[in-house]
Amino acid sequence: MKSDGFDQFKGSPDYVTSEPLRNAVNVAIALGRPLLIRGEPGTGKTLLSHSIASGLGKKLITWNIKSTTKAQEGLYVYDTVQRLNDSRFGDRDVSDIKQYIKLGKLGQAFASPEQLVLLIDEIDKADIEFPNDLLNELDEMSFYIPETNETITAIHRPITVITSNAEKELPDAFLRRCIFHYIEFPDSELMEEIIQVHFPNIKNSLLGEALKTFYSLRQIDEFRKKPSTSELIDWIRALIAGGIPHENISKEIPFIGTLLKKETDYDYFVNNHMTRIGDTFIIRRR
Repeated sequence: MKSDGFDQFKGSPDYVTSEPLRNAVNVAIALGRPLLIRGEPGTGKTLLSHSIASGLGKKLITWNIKSTTKAQEGLYVYDTVQRLNDSRFGDRDVSDIKQYIKLGKLGQAFASPEQLVLLIDEIDKADIEFPNDLLNELDEMSFYIPETNETITAIHRPITVITSNAEKELPDAFLRRCIFHYIEFPDSELMEEIIQVHFPNIKNSLLGEALKTFYSLRQIDEFRKKPSTSELIDWIRALIAGGIPHENISKEIPFIGTLLKKETDYDYFVNNHMTRIGDTFIIRRR
């Protein structure tokens, strides 16, 4: 495996990063460790890997984890069904097992002739043993295929980003091998930068009123799921498309279903009278 030079991540034009996050990315690259990212839904955990790939000029491979995903699938899959069909109906040489070995996402990152960014997205969706099953491969950057008596060794160590929604506790042995960073929810100043990336021509009056209303809603403790960054972006897009005057945003809070995604939160909002005083909503039950 080649030792790659330390490419410094400075962000990308389409993704605003804080200094602590940039530092975490660069430490992970320098040490050759996976970067484990946690944070509220909608804070850009998944999009970070896209930004790293864009900022460093590298290709991205994404391994989306599901509840049924097994670690083996990320390495390789032996297509026994295709081999059986070829032996019965085809004219291919089925003795060549190698043609039935298909590399998974991790295997593709190892075999790539250039360094890639590898995203293992939502690792905590899988079985609790899934992270432990990857320990050896992520450490040694290689794995063995017994069907072909072949060892696949990484030509370049991929820049590995792993996201987690904290649905399950990850094993300590796995955590020890990662660089960890929790993406804090953006404050209003950083959020303004994020919004201006998506809407460079947005009017200051609309942006200011939307942000005040958004952060006031996030202060309501009764909400089970507070609106996130991605929902704010969708809401502002709806406000612009609907031609909503900025002075009506806090009075009416139009398109509230763009911000509130749980029925209990929506019911709480519509069944209570909300009056904004300054930057805070005062709730008065009807």
